[in-house]
Amino acid sequence: MEEQHFTAMRRGMIQHITLHAAVVCDHSGKAALDQRVMAVMGEVARHEFVPHEYRGMAYEDHPLPIGYDKTVSQPFMVALMTDLLEIEPHHRVLEIGTGLGYQAAVLSRLAETVYSIEIIEELHIEAQRRLKGQGYGNIELRLGNGYGGWPEEAPFDAIIATAAPDLIPPPLLQQLKPGGKMVIPAGIEDAQQLIEVVKDTQGRLKTREVLAVRFSTMIAGDDASF
Repeated sequence: MEEQHFTAMRRGMIQHITLHAAVVCDHSGKAALDQRVMAVMGEVARHEFVPHEYRGMAYEDHPLPIGYDKTVSQPFMVALMTDLLEIEPHHRVLEIGTGLGYQAAVLSRLAETVYSIEIIEELHIEAQRRLKGQGYGNIELRLGNGYGGWPEEAPFDAIIATAAPDLIPPPLLQQLKPGGKMVIPAGIEDAQQLIEVVKDTQGRLKTREVLAVRFSTMIAGDDASF
């Protein structure tokens, strides 16, 4: 009975995402999101990736606290950022900021492999437990500062960040494969923009500001280590 309830709530969430996409289409350039992305959003059990006390709110279209002054992004933002990456089944994707694993779970349904880095040890451990419990086998997790990316596994077809640096970290730009895309919030607090970065096949970069957003701050530093 509980699962039927959550299934119905996911259908309502999809309706909200669809409406939200239409409202912001002048900024995002997306009047409707990719049906593959929407199908995955309708399948992944978001209630398994939030603290127990918020399970009943898991499919409302807003962020939810996950502890340590962090949140799981609102469903619309997860869907939009995933859509902008244009992930293909053979892609290898890097995520900065695992949290409790919800965004990684969504990405894993679209990509070949997801590599996700989390700086907070308690969240890293809990994400491992939740993702393993839900049977996600194509996600590699790492504890560390994601500012420096994951050079041993680079380059990546797509990179996504769920924390905002002041400026896009150079290591992430370097680890993006030619022909790849990155979606990342960036900017000072209260003036962040969601930015789409495209690296063409010649390695040239093109950026586009998509929407004003508010994310937690990415801890910066060229000496970021694992």
